Amino acid sequence: MPDRRKDPRGNGGRGEGSPWIRVLRLRFVPASLFPALLGTAVAWKMTGSVHIAFFLVVLLGLSLNHVGLNMIDDVFDFLHAADRTPSEGKNPYTGGSGVLTEGLLSHSAVLTAALACFAATAAVAFYLAYAAGWPVLLLAGIGIFSSVFYAVPPVRYGYRGLGELAHVINFGPVIVLGAFYVQTGTFAPEPLMASFVPGFLMGAMIVANEIPDAGDDKKAGKNTLVVRYGGKRAVSFYGAALAAAYGLLVLSVIFRAASPGALLGLVGAPLAFHSWKMLKTAYDDPLRVVPVNRAILQVHRVSCMGLVTGYLIAGAF
Repeated sequence: MPDRRKDPRGNGGRGEGSPWIRVLRLRFVPASLFPALLGTAVAWKMTGSVHIAFFLVVLLGLSLNHVGLNMIDDVFDFLHAADRTPSEGKNPYTGGSGVLTEGLLSHSAVLTAALACFAATAAVAFYLAYAAGWPVLLLAGIGIFSSVFYAVPPVRYGYRGLGELAHVINFGPVIVLGAFYVQTGTFAPEPLMASFVPGFLMGAMIVANEIPDAGDDKKAGKNTLVVRYGGKRAVSFYGAALAAAYGLLVLSVIFRAASPGALLGLVGAPLAFHSWKMLKTAYDDPLRVVPVNRAILQVHRVSCMGLVTGYLIAGAF
């Protein structure tokens, strides 16, 4: 059998750790947490205060929801035959955790764990709705519904070409506005405008992750943007999402819809541009896309932390 103790492709490999740790795919969870940090930072800038307990509960709920999403997506992509390719020699950033393909866990056990996570997420949402206001339930409901029915029949909207848009909305406006509302009890244009940065960067990340999966997805009837339009045009979608993220940020500051400090979010732009250039030459080779998958994760984190830092500085003065 192949030695899975080390992955020659770098960090993020599937072969390391226990099956339950692998199936959680924790490296993707920060994509939910950074938008919450952003919404809280905007609230700090606008009100001068932060309810730390509410903030921590929001992070807990988002973490539970995200690992639930990771697990239920694994289960139904496996059942729909979208993730049946063996993990060995495969891009480690795509195609699920691989634990079901390798027979390390049963799909019923993973599904049970996912449903437990969603139940816990709902409990967190009800608590925050009671403590901060009923609109929390609306936003949490959108998030939970989107997580469950991305791949679950009969909706499985991710198989109908709507997955990318849903990721932009959920990992941008839904989380940022939710975190902002929990702190302030209201909504405002500024957190909405700021939310498009993590939202569109998440959209770019999803497109990059879908490119190596296009063959398996097509066989399984999963009509992602990449399946419908091909890898070459997907490179254009990737670039458009990056341009939208940073372009809207700059326009928001120019038209005073966002704090000038938000321009610190541009810190990730050079790496984003470099990742797009890499993808232009690598999109037809799943393993050559690995540096792009790694880069867009870094772009998302660095850009979000730049935004958060800018708002924290603005709130301090």
